[in-house]
Amino acid sequence: CVFNSTELKNIQFIRSIYYNKLEIIRFTSSLGRFVGYTEYGVMNAERWSKDTSIIGAMAAQREGYCMNNIGI
Repeated sequence: CVFNSTELKNIQFIRSIYYNKLEIIRFTSSLGRFVGYTEYGVMNAERWSKDTSIIGAMAAQREGYCMNNIGI
């Protein structure tokens, strides 16, 4: 979770996937989709971003994980 300001609407959930210390895919709640950084990552990011159930589950992580841990 990234807290850019004190306002709740600015909380951002980021999930990154790494392989051999290289980031290959990232989900960012501000974009609402996956972004790939390697050939393999781009291929999977496009596929995952089209799946509404995966996008919905990742977007729910912002509410379920970040919002519940604000005080920590």
